[in-house]
This record gives sequence, C-alpha cells and structure tokens, in this order.
Amino acid sequence: MRILFDQNVPRTLRNLLPGHDVRTAAEMGWSTLVNGILVDAAERGGFEAMITADRSFRFQVNISARSLRVIILNPAVG
Repeated sequence: MRILFDQNVPRTLRNLLPGHDVRTAAEMGWSTLVNGILVDAAERGGFEAMITADRSFRFQVNISARSLRVIILNPAVG
C-alpha cells in the first residue's frame, strides 16, 4: 500500500509499516500544501492512504467522495 505521512506525523512511525511504500509530504515536495490541496496531490500521486495528526482535518476536508483513506492519529493525553 502506498501511504503518505502528513507534516505532523513522526517519520519513525514508518518503521511500523513494513512492506508498505511510505512517503512524507516533505519527501514529495508537498510541505507547503494545505489539507484539501494535499489530498488532491496524494490522490494524483497514487497514494491509497494518508496519515495525519491534525485533529481538525475532518472538519476542513470532505473525504467522503475520495478514493484516499485518511487516518487521523489521536496523540495520547496524560
């Protein structure tokens, strides 16, 4: 599976996804893209999933009609 990490996702999480093609937004040259435009670029780039830690992402981008799956990390509190 081809997975895109948003800017706010630690690169070390890549180690937990062996066998997957994991790229960061920075590696793709997409560091300055905002959420909706980043999703557009990810879909055009052939990514199947995107991981972000931006908890407001779901309020900013309507992904219901998208082919890209978005995983929103919830950092541990406490």
